[in-house]
Amino acid sequence: MKKTLLICDCLGTQTIDAAALSAATGVECSRMHTALCQSQIDLAAAAMGPGDVMIACQQEAARFSDLADEISAPVPEFVDLRDRAGWTSDTADTNAKMAALVADAALTHPDPKTVDIVSDGICLITGAPDVAFAAAAKLADILAVTVLVPDATDLPAMAGYDCCVGHLRRAAGTLGQFDIVIDAFQQVLPGGRGAPALTEARDGARSECDLILDLTGDTPLFPAPDKRDGYLRADPASLPAVADAILAASQMVGTFEKPLHIRLEPSLCAHSRAEQPACSNCLDVCPTGAILPAGEHVRIDPMICAGCGACSAVCPSGAISYDAPPVDHVFRRIGTLASAYRKAGGQAGRLLVHDAHGTEMISLAARYGDGLPAHVIPLEIDALAMFGHAEMLAALASGFAGVDVLLAPKSDREVLQAQAGLAAAMGADDTVTLLDFTDPDALCDHLFNRKALPDPAITPILPQGSRRQITRLAAKALLPETTVTPLPAHAPYGAVLVDTNACTLCLACASLCPSGALVDNPDMPQLRFQEDACLQCGLCANVCPENAITLRPQLNLTDAALSQVVLHEEEPFACVECGSLFGVKSTVERIMEKLAGKHSMFANPATARMIQMCDNCRVQAQFHSQDNPFTGPERPAVRTTDDYLSKRKDH
Repeated sequence: MKKTLLICDCLGTQTIDAAALSAATGVECSRMHTALCQSQIDLAAAAMGPGDVMIACQQEAARFSDLADEISAPVPEFVDLRDRAGWTSDTADTNAKMAALVADAALTHPDPKTVDIVSDGICLITGAPDVAFAAAAKLADILAVTVLVPDATDLPAMAGYDCCVGHLRRAAGTLGQFDIVIDAFQQVLPGGRGAPALTEARDGARSECDLILDLTGDTPLFPAPDKRDGYLRADPASLPAVADAILAASQMVGTFEKPLHIRLEPSLCAHSRAEQPACSNCLDVCPTGAILPAGEHVRIDPMICAGCGACSAVCPSGAISYDAPPVDHVFRRIGTLASAYRKAGGQAGRLLVHDAHGTEMISLAARYGDGLPAHVIPLEIDALAMFGHAEMLAALASGFAGVDVLLAPKSDREVLQAQAGLAAAMGADDTVTLLDFTDPDALCDHLFNRKALPDPAITPILPQGSRRQITRLAAKALLPETTVTPLPAHAPYGAVLVDTNACTLCLACASLCPSGALVDNPDMPQLRFQEDACLQCGLCANVCPENAITLRPQLNLTDAALSQVVLHEEEPFACVECGSLFGVKSTVERIMEKLAGKHSMFANPATARMIQMCDNCRVQAQFHSQDNPFTGPERPAVRTTDDYLSKRKDH
């Protein structure tokens, strides 16, 4: 069944070319409506009945979803054409942009993965007595409240909540599962006359709660406190902030769905090997501390993870990937937007990547300002930091002339700046821009007044595969004449350089390389390297006993990067007994020079000769040697029946 797009000019304030849009997208457009959400809502209900409907209005999505429930019809899909394309002061044709937005909205979006979190409303309020007790009085009828104050001054004799005295030393966990440790802990003893009596103070008191309302105004209990579910913090001197925190706390009772933002494949992780450190990119950028070492790989606490996506952008191996939605879905959206825009006749399009904050900025700019230019195609994602160098390059290689990332007040700027710099070194040049605007009018002025970019003269790619594969494919499209391009320090692509004068071919690096970029040759002493697989994790340099390895960040776009090359090789040594090849000739000769006749264990020629034997021959020679330290006493002769009978006769 062909999808139907219900279009509306929103009281005549925008222009939509139904015929052009239908021809460009293959979606059947309805007749033009003027007030589909109001006086013509019966027409919307009639069209929604059969299903497979998309409505070109995001503002009234809730209204149309409720209507679908009322008439027992499938909930329609929605696309915002008005704020993102229809309301604009640009006189250029917006049909190509609208076609791209419709094509993006028509994609099947994967269902989010979630886990249930249960909060029984057990709330700990900590802060000065005046503000903490006032907050507790407002929440006592809704939550099970305990107030923790630093001293026993002005404790209420009678209240609908519990009180205690102490200092909150440590807190861990998240909504529904906080663990807390309190020092100098004193409980209020019920009963008695006069001021409440307290128990003896003790340190290290442990307890649990579902949420924490922090009104101390001190240092937050957690890193990135605004990203910790169930932890509410407000400046006690700000009455509006305290009121907002109280209101938020009152809603944190019940069962909540926690999105599972990140997918981890431990076998791909290059965190460490043999207790030697390697990659720690994700640990360095995680704002909440949700990622911790777990032996040779890392582990992620999904309850603490706030889904910023930075770990996905910086992971060199793909062990960590964003999963809400999956990274490949984001690549599919990029390719769909670029392809639909080009097919509809659009030229020199710029991709504007933004999150929910950017959506609000765009809506305000459209309603009260100039809106977006016709060549700026918005792409909303949940986590800006997951839009790394691979996504930036994929957008450019898919046919966009430029990529803009609209920062939000709480965006991970350092991560995005590093990723933009890495993309620039791989061919993006100055076509990737981070926009830091909080004023919609300033955003419009920048988008309309900046220098236009030419339409890219490349053959667009189809962004499919892993992030590393897409990066390489995109870089080759953007830099067709380049063979090797240098990259910034700590880039996840590059070469391994070996000092052949220092390397002894011990092959410790090859045995521990987490990606298999360094390998040995079982037939001869060789160290081989495949540059395309190298993560630049640094483990090989860390484990090399001769300090013979250095890293060179670069992107090799030649086919040589896809095959193994020999970094170092030497002549093998032939066993003096059987003639089989083993070890490295120079190493065996060096050992002979240092040990033969000079060390007590190799003082005589026979033992020294064992150094020149392969494993099997060395074992045989050691076993048959006269001074074998593992030789036991001579075995007694086998006792026969005649021996037994002869002994009996003697007795």
